[in-house]
Amino acid sequence: MSDSTGQKVVNPKVLLRNGDSQPWFGIDKKELCRLVNDKSGNPAIRLDFCTELHGAIQLTTSSSNRITSKVRIRLGESVSEAMSDVDGNSKEKGGATNHHSMRDYEVTLPGYGTLEIGNSGYRFARIELADTTVKEIAFKEIRAVAVMRNIPYLGSFTCSDTLLNKIWSTRAYTVHLCMQDYLLDGIKRDRMVWMGDMHPEVMTINSVFGNQNIVPKSLDFCRNTTPLPQWINGISTYSMWWVIAQYDWYRYQGNLPYLKEQKSYLTGLLKLLLNQVDSLGRESVNEKMRFLDWPSSENPKAIHAGMQALLLMSLIRGGELCRILEDKDTAEKCFRMTARMKQYIPDANDSKQAASLMALAGMMSPEKADKEVISIGGAKNFSTYYGYYMLQAQALAGNYQGAIDNIRQFWGGMLKLGATTFWEDFNLDWTTNAAGITEIVPAGKKDIHRDFGAYCYKQLRHSLCHGWSTGPTAWLSQHVLGITPLEPGCQSVRIVPHLGDLQWVEGTFPTSLGVIKVRHEKKPDGSVQSKIDAPKGIRIVRR
Repeated sequence: MSDSTGQKVVNPKVLLRNGDSQPWFGIDKKELCRLVNDKSGNPAIRLDFCTELHGAIQLTTSSSNRITSKVRIRLGESVSEAMSDVDGNSKEKGGATNHHSMRDYEVTLPGYGTLEIGNSGYRFARIELADTTVKEIAFKEIRAVAVMRNIPYLGSFTCSDTLLNKIWSTRAYTVHLCMQDYLLDGIKRDRMVWMGDMHPEVMTINSVFGNQNIVPKSLDFCRNTTPLPQWINGISTYSMWWVIAQYDWYRYQGNLPYLKEQKSYLTGLLKLLLNQVDSLGRESVNEKMRFLDWPSSENPKAIHAGMQALLLMSLIRGGELCRILEDKDTAEKCFRMTARMKQYIPDANDSKQAASLMALAGMMSPEKADKEVISIGGAKNFSTYYGYYMLQAQALAGNYQGAIDNIRQFWGGMLKLGATTFWEDFNLDWTTNAAGITEIVPAGKKDIHRDFGAYCYKQLRHSLCHGWSTGPTAWLSQHVLGITPLEPGCQSVRIVPHLGDLQWVEGTFPTSLGVIKVRHEKKPDGSVQSKIDAPKGIRIVRR
């Protein structure tokens, strides 16, 4: 789909045809898109590739272009971003940047040739003739070049609710785009390995793609670039997430040789974590960046409660891993410390992030956490990153229907605004009188991309494809499809579906022994009838 800035753009619709990157000789001008310089301003065309993608843009000029020409290329995850100027986070202009990837630059195009340039995350592109000395430039084609791993979607999820189906697949696609050389957090901005942000991505990969080497490669990158006693990414909680991610990767994939490679670093890190607890069992991490997620960052009581829970969880998981690795001494130290830590229960201070972690760590009853904090206001005050743990806590409380409703409301809210991948952050309050990402914002409307965002992701700097937002794909596979590993490598698996208001659900789940296939249907009396096809060697538990 394309549109132009005025009559100075001729034949824009020819760009909709399939291309071959070849500038033809003798092609009729009617078969070309021409940007004509009529001295009244630089002609430009805006393109919508209809989905977020990671990669480059390829421009092919026609044989009528005998000289080189300068063009300005602006890429964007929204129409607003594609039409913005780089301004270094200027609030007046909208905060667009070239941070982490180039999205606004001038290039010289060859005469009758093809240029492929860029490596970013985008959906929209604006191409402008920047050379005022050139009469016109004629394009045979402008194409997006998607760069992503050629891997199969082994996991799947389909149910009687088309919205949930779209949410599941959109989250899976978001992670797929982030699976580049390493497991990135964002493909436009935050093209880095952030350990805490990675955990929801790891869980989604377990449910969709199965055993992918990018996970241990990224975990090892965090380990190898963080000599002890440093914290991974300079944040103590991210070192805690490294322990939890190792535990979950082993639980799903069962790769004991890989786990053994972690023994030295794991035990050293656990000893460092054990020293972060005072005599009363309280976490006492002394660091500048005390962090759960951005929306909770101005609630110090919640941060303390969440860090208490996260440290407790990491020591429990770490102790289990040490037991598997036959390091009984470190395992016992972890378990003794967790017993002490459970005696101290801090105040979640109405934080859904903190209450969720406290429920998952066994510090607060899941029912209390859900009823008194998480379910208040539905998906209001959810966050894209910690939303996964909020849903997990609701599942522990048995509130599967409430969690399903929150998924529809929160992640469905982004889809209503034109999302094809899920975002770095989102707040339901932003949606009031807001225009979506696919349009020029009408007068009197809010711009969902330019007018919101906070902290490090203000306005157009906000990433609209962020891997940490994808945990609920794993949640739907685990709790609605109902598949949870009980033994490392899924040698035994519990299958207990929770359909809520759904009439049926079916899907697949990857394991090291093959793909499990299930279908659950609700009968008239409310009971659920299941059909399960599991590979040989997997023991199925139905309770």
